[in-house]
Amino acid sequence: MNIRKYLVLLAVMCFGSIGDALLSRGMKQLGAIDLHHWQEIIRPIGNPWVLVGILCLTVFFASYLTALSFADLSYVLPATALGYVLVTMIAKFVFHENVSVLRWLGVLLISCGVGWVTRGPALTERRRESVPMQEEQHEIA
Repeated sequence: MNIRKYLVLLAVMCFGSIGDALLSRGMKQLGAIDLHHWQEIIRPIGNPWVLVGILCLTVFFASYLTALSFADLSYVLPATALGYVLVTMIAKFVFHENVSVLRWLGVLLISCGVGWVTRGPALTERRRESVPMQEEQHEIA
């Protein structure tokens, strides 16, 4: 993979994590939403944190689509899972949430899994199917 493809994966990871964090901050300011009143679902869009979070997640989605265009899902999703590490760090150091030792161990486990998965090929090579050719040969004989 070239540097541009790594930058796309980095964009997926960063914009997804930052977007989720901004949504969290905005929704904590607004409080609970009652889904029995569907009009309340629109109200958060007026919050600047939620709005910027939505914009970040839009860039995340565009980057994610781009990544899936050049690599397998089984590569892209684990490779961008480091975003979970970033979200945990944002929660701990920016939002001052209490992150337990067990969660940090989970983050470590995710990091190890990401390292393991990214060592393989980004795209599965497809084999050409020769079955139709064999059927044609049997029809000729």
